[in-house]
Amino acid sequence: MPKGAGKTIAQNKKAYHDYSVEDTYEAGIVLQGTEIKSIRNGRVNLKDSYARIINGEIFLIGMHVSPYEQGNRYNHDPLRTRKLLLHNKEISKLIGLTKESGYALVTLKLYLKNGYAKVLVGLAKGKKKYDKREDLKKKEAKREVERAFRERQKM
Repeated sequence: MPKGAGKTIAQNKKAYHDYSVEDTYEAGIVLQGTEIKSIRNGRVNLKDSYARIINGEIFLIGMHVSPYEQGNRYNHDPLRTRKLLLHNKEISKLIGLTKESGYALVTLKLYLKNGYAKVLVGLAKGKKKYDKREDLKKKEAKREVERAFRERQKM
């Protein structure tokens, strides 16, 4: 199965708007207690989440996983920092790439693959305001071309 494939639980659509993603990495995620049950129910928010390298390990910061309703005392802190699982070779590569100015590790997608929760982390460079406007213009032009093509097909 290719990376990013599986049952999508949550996507960070704003990441593609704010950043230009250059490379993606599939990472496992270390969960506690009832977190996987909440994730399977789709009670996750990736909006403000990002990854950071601390002491040679990658951590996911800002991902909100709502407490499980039937979890009682086994529930977890919704905004806790979670460790990501990557190969050492990938981590060392990311350490070198993120040292360059303007690069960040952004979470793009959370999905289930073979019963395991996976996170798609993107190596991204922040967009300027004019880049965002340019992308919106391209998207709108593409939409207009497709609309005109469909109208032409009907005739």
